[in-house]
This record gives sequence, C-alpha cells and structure tokens, in this order.
Amino acid sequence: MARKALLVGINDYRDINDLSGCLNDVSNMRDILKGYLGFSNNDIRTVTENRATKENILHRLRWMVKSAEPGDFMVFHFAGHGSQIRDRDGDELQDGLDEVICPWDHDWDGCFILDDDLDKVFNGLPKNCLLEVFLDCCHSGDGMTTRSRRATVPDSEQMRGRYLEPPPDIRFRHEGDEDELRSRGFTSNNRSGNRSTRNHILWSACRSDQESADAYIKGAYNGAFTYYFCRHMRDSRGHITRRNLLERIRESLRHNGYPQVPQLACGNDADFENGPLQLPLPGERERQLFLTTPYMRGNDVRQVQQALIKTGFKTGSDGVFGPHTHQAVKQFQEKNGLVADGVVGKTVRAALRL
Repeated sequence: MARKALLVGINDYRDINDLSGCLNDVSNMRDILKGYLGFSNNDIRTVTENRATKENILHRLRWMVKSAEPGDFMVFHFAGHGSQIRDRDGDELQDGLDEVICPWDHDWDGCFILDDDLDKVFNGLPKNCLLEVFLDCCHSGDGMTTRSRRATVPDSEQMRGRYLEPPPDIRFRHEGDEDELRSRGFTSNNRSGNRSTRNHILWSACRSDQESADAYIKGAYNGAFTYYFCRHMRDSRGHITRRNLLERIRESLRHNGYPQVPQLACGNDADFENGPLQLPLPGERERQLFLTTPYMRGNDVRQVQQALIKTGFKTGSDGVFGPHTHQAVKQFQEKNGLVADGVVGKTVRAALRL
C-alpha cells in the first residue's frame, strides 16, 4: 500500500494579483500528512510558485494516478487563485459555468485548469484506491458578492479572497445569466454527465458562490480553510470522521467571521463516517472506529461491541461507538498488551477474531 501526495501552492503569480498564505498552506498540510496520516518525505511532492505551471501540475497528477495501484492512498492539495467562466465550444457558448484553478502561468486564453481537466485525470484511477482532493481557492461567479458580507472580520486588509475575476470579454459571456446556467463545478456534474467525485473524495474551501479567504491568523497568512482543517486534525490527533471534521471547520470559520462554507463531496454516505484518507474496501479492510462527536454508528460498531461482550468486557451492543465502548476497547487493549488508545483497527479486530 503506497502513499503519494502532490501539494501545490502559489503566492507569487506571473501576471495576476499575488496571494500571501498559500506556501504556509503547503507547509501545514505537509506536516499533517507526516504527523497523522503516515506519509514520509519521499511520499510527498511539492510544486510551488513559478514551478506550478499548468503543465507541471497536470503532469504530476497524471503520473500519480497512472502509478496508482489498488490499496494506494493519494492526496492533491491546491492553494491559490480560483475562478469561474462560461466556456466556449467553437463558436457556440456552452450552457454552464466551469470552475477553474489558476496555475502560476495562468492566462485567459486557455492556460487554466478546468474542473473537466481534473475529472479527466481522476477518471484514470484504478478501483480500490483513494484520492482525497483539497481545493483552497475560490469558485465564485461574482468576486464582489462575499466582500459585502465581511462585517465580522476585524481588519479587511488582513483578509483577501482567492478569487480571480475574469476580464470583461470573458465575464460578459455569463454576466446576468448566472441563475439560468448549470454549474459544472468540481462537486457537481461535468459535461460528460459523470459525478466528479466518482473516483475520489473532494474538500472545497467554499461554495461555488463564495470566496475562500487568504487570511492573517496567529501572526501569519494562511488559507482559512486549510488552517482550520489542520488545526482540528491536530486537536483530534487524526481520530475524527470526515463529517465531524467538516462540522468543526465550518463552526470555526463562522465563529471567526469568515463568510465561506466549506463543502465535502464523497462517493457514498459511508465515506462521511470515515476519517480522512480512510475508505473501507468491501471484503478487504474495515474503517477505523474511535470516539468522536457525533458518535460513529453502524453494524461494524455493533460487531465489535458483541465481540467485546463475548470476551467479558461490559459495553452495549447498540451500534453506537460512545464513551462506554471506547473505555471497553481500551481495557481490552491493555489486557492484550496492545496500545491502549481506544481505536479499533486491524490489530484490535484480529485480537477480537473479527
């Protein structure tokens, strides 16, 4: 089982407005991958500043996907400008808005990365591997919309959006028609009609009508989404479900006055109940179980509870991994000479003969 990560961050763009927190985002995510998700230095590739061209980003993504094998874990994190355009097909305007991420060499004559470009790469993923994507950029059709809702942010000079407004000839293609156009965003249907998240899990820093903040937090610039993602990963030591992590990030952003609502798109409902970079494969491996809020639930929890009861440990069998089950697991681990962290993984299941 291999792990691979591509982290992209761009502050100093070639011909467009610069940002401030994207390199810190790369460093922060790299620390999380190494500290909590089992990645080594050799597993992580970083592409920053003038090296983060369209060709270099897509080339490394294609390589990562092409070399993937069943059971592999992969991460793609992008921190930089994002935008939204109405694309042309020959002389005909398409009937939807495409979301884009902006490489270092971005221009409006085609040097950008469409949601369709990423989808085309991700469709090459083999079955039974996992790619988790993090996009800390704006996907907004109107860069001014969220600026008007920044009343709770203390200092506007310490926060800027990661949205790149198209020039008039591009913007006029859809101006005033937004409500009538279908969004082909990273989390919605693309031209082919296939779900963009069919082969991967996607975290997006904001809704498609919002900006992602490039913000001054604790003495340094960061992407607000990436900062709070990493903060809550550290606070939980990685023992947290995607659903609960999303809730905590949203609450931190709301509490601190950032007008953005992060989005999470998964292939099925069960993926929300796993931790980041956990995707159970039927017949091959189960999700890790641990204490989180809200509590993890399911038949796999009930099976562990029933096995604990058979071995003499007191817990319920209601399928809810609450404090009593957590304590019973720790007691079982201590008795069997295992690390007593209350986490049910492969080793605990083997000891329980599951």
